[in-house]
Amino acid sequence: MKYTTLPNTDIQVSKICLGTMTWGQQNTEEEGHQQLDYAIDQGINFIDTAELYSVPSKKETQGNTEKIIGTWLQKTGKRNDVIIASKIVGPAAFTEHIRKGEFTKEEIKDAIHKSLNRLQTDYIDLYQLHWPERQTNYFGKLGYTHDENDTWKDNFATVLECLQDFVKEGKIRQIGVSNETAYGMMRYVEEARKGAPKMITIQNPYNLLNRKDEVGLTEILHRENIGLLPYSPLGFGMLTGKYLEGTPKNSRVDLFPNYNRYMGENSFEATRRYNQIAKDHNLSLTHLSLAFVNQQPFVTSNIIGATTMKQLTENIDSINITLSEDIINKINEVHADIPNPAP
Repeated sequence: MKYTTLPNTDIQVSKICLGTMTWGQQNTEEEGHQQLDYAIDQGINFIDTAELYSVPSKKETQGNTEKIIGTWLQKTGKRNDVIIASKIVGPAAFTEHIRKGEFTKEEIKDAIHKSLNRLQTDYIDLYQLHWPERQTNYFGKLGYTHDENDTWKDNFATVLECLQDFVKEGKIRQIGVSNETAYGMMRYVEEARKGAPKMITIQNPYNLLNRKDEVGLTEILHRENIGLLPYSPLGFGMLTGKYLEGTPKNSRVDLFPNYNRYMGENSFEATRRYNQIAKDHNLSLTHLSLAFVNQQPFVTSNIIGATTMKQLTENIDSINITLSEDIINKINEVHADIPNPAP
């Protein structure tokens, strides 16, 4: 395994992060524990979860993923061996069974305490805002369309003040954002320059079919020393190639047809071309896709997820693959022809 540090800290994390959102719905507690055992044996020490999980979001299964991690921590006693990241939900119709989704002191307190209880721990290493309160372009939206009826008021400073209180209490160690834009990231940076705590990471989708954050966000990451934690590096499984011959039974799109963000015609065409590049260089499409993300200089840790041990093994093995300049050039040729087919 390769390691890096969370920006502006001395917290060392594995370059591969174990994503967990299927645990408690697609995966059982036993399977979640098996994945954790294997990942730790392979040198992974970074685990990402959220109060929302498992997915899809349902009242009956909300919080199950954190509970599974919690029972593993209790069973193994390895809390000090792992770095745990979790998240508080933002406002959305599919999270009304949790709370309103506003980042007030009361809601943040409620979310943190419930996550700590489910995780069976006294602290969370990295606490993230799962998506913004304001209306903006996340969850598959490429461009921003302003809504004159948006009632959101600028509260970046207030949110950071609330989070700082929980840092001082020792409930959380560091803070980050998720599904955030360049505007939101820079507003947090501005407040940090005034003395507020700094958002050290941003967790956004990033993969061969969605490189939109390279347009504006990555300059911020480099110049402000903020780490990207890419999620969906395989595009909901599209970039394994498994959908090129049809929809496999019990795959995510088979079980949850509305998870079709990566299923457009241009995504299929780009995937076919990436698959051919992989074949030409004796690589699996999975390894090509993950290695591309792993070696981006603005990536702190790549969040992989799997529902089977076979998938998990291949995903983790990607850390041993380094793509040549020739392969990168060929990838960029496809990207130039079919840019961001699945933002």
